[in-house]
Amino acid sequence: MGMNSTDTAYNFGQFGSTYLTGDGAKLDLDGATAKYHVCAITITEAATFETLGALDLGPGPGKDLGMGNTHFVSDDDTQTLDTDWGAETALGDDDGVVVTPSHEFPAGITLYGMWDNVELNSGAVICYVAPRPDYRTRA
Repeated sequence: MGMNSTDTAYNFGQFGSTYLTGDGAKLDLDGATAKYHVCAITITEAATFETLGALDLGPGPGKDLGMGNTHFVSDDDTQTLDTDWGAETALGDDDGVVVTPSHEFPAGITLYGMWDNVELNSGAVICYVAPRPDYRTRA
């Protein structure tokens, strides 16, 4: 029995990737007609992010997409890990640590998640894309 690979991405690069390097380099997929999101980010040169926007923030990452308990490394300060995951965090507001331009990610690691806006402050990355969960209903 076959699988519909447009519903599930199995390999990085299956739907595309782009290379970002230097301050201000960005991939902005938060427009009304965007059909893709960033599903993974590989750091190729130690990097800091100006923007790391989780997909469809709405009332919380993924909530409007039917994924209300989904959270990603991001610059969003509304991710309640204790409530949604039953996790304990070191922060008083139950959030994960918010990524700011002062957080440096070393070369050689890959971040997994769902982002619709990635902008570098420094360094270089490869952003891999996949179809948004709601891509069929977008204009």
